[in-house]
Amino acid sequence: MIKKLDTEIYEIRSKVSSNIQRALYFHVKNNQYIITHGFTKKTQKTPIKEIIRAKQIKSEFEEEYYANKNLR
Repeated sequence: MIKKLDTEIYEIRSKVSSNIQRALYFHVKNNQYIITHGFTKKTQKTPIKEIIRAKQIKSEFEEEYYANKNLR
């Protein structure tokens, strides 16, 4: 199951038995996506700290991605 958490951050759920894991990710371009991190979700609502962490990772990725693109 996929859930949109923010304008650019999405959550995907994986369930095996009673163990439910979540992974946050964002879209780069075309069919490219980056998974920022995963965690065990213990409540119905995704913790804000996890969304903030995903946004920080996305920002770092974009800085590096565009910096390297300009070097070519």
